[in-house]
Amino acid sequence: MKKLFCTLLVSLLCLSGSVVQAAKVDTLSVHSNAMNRNITVLTVRPDKAVGGEKCPVIYLLHGHGGNAFTWMTIKPDLPQIADREGIIFVCPDGKNSWYWDSPRNKDYRYESFVAKELVEYIDKNFATKTDRSGRVITGLSMGGHGGMWLSIRHQDIFGGGGSMSGGLDIRPFPDSWNMKARLGEYASNKEVWDSHTVINQLDKLQNGALTIMIDCGADDFFLEVNKAVHEALLKRGIGHDFTIRPGAHNPQYWSNAIDYQILFFKKFFNKSK
Repeated sequence: MKKLFCTLLVSLLCLSGSVVQAAKVDTLSVHSNAMNRNITVLTVRPDKAVGGEKCPVIYLLHGHGGNAFTWMTIKPDLPQIADREGIIFVCPDGKNSWYWDSPRNKDYRYESFVAKELVEYIDKNFATKTDRSGRVITGLSMGGHGGMWLSIRHQDIFGGGGSMSGGLDIRPFPDSWNMKARLGEYASNKEVWDSHTVINQLDKLQNGALTIMIDCGADDFFLEVNKAVHEALLKRGIGHDFTIRPGAHNPQYWSNAIDYQILFFKKFFNKSK
């Protein structure tokens, strides 16, 4: 009986230890000098990063109408994935910014916040791999635009960029998703819109300089603009991964798509070791 009790006690302690040694989920308030306010950021750190081992980072951007908690709602097993893959996930609240520095509104300078201020904060406070070989950015819908926009424009910061169901050319949608509040009316600000759409940033790329993954659902209203970016990349000889899989513009699609994106970017991280 005494031996059985000891065995049970050891088992309980092991179980207790496994609970303690789990990914750590935190809600941070990160100050932005660019916007002179604090921004909510959700982070998921694997146990080994909490213990001080340096880990790569995937920045996950939400879509229009979302917030810092969107990805945990879509993918509640993100902590388990973080532990299994040894990856830190960082999910900032981007409001309805499209992750630009708005030329019209100084309160929407999310390019400066995410690509500079947030990266610096995360690298200073967490056990991260602090160069572009250990850092990528991706997202859904508006966040897919953000993932590609920020990675292309900040290739010194991000080694990879991705998009799931991304609005990669905004111009066919001039009255949608608060974009004219950030850029002005399309009809009278065409040059601004032209310069703030991902498809017109592709000339900044050289083949192999940025690891790129783009996917979109077959029934998604952004499918045609994703195809257009794919064709434009092919024309330029820019290597990238492009997938159309069954699905629409919804959480069910993104919950599946993120698994493939994590696998893709983990390969990038492993190559950079």
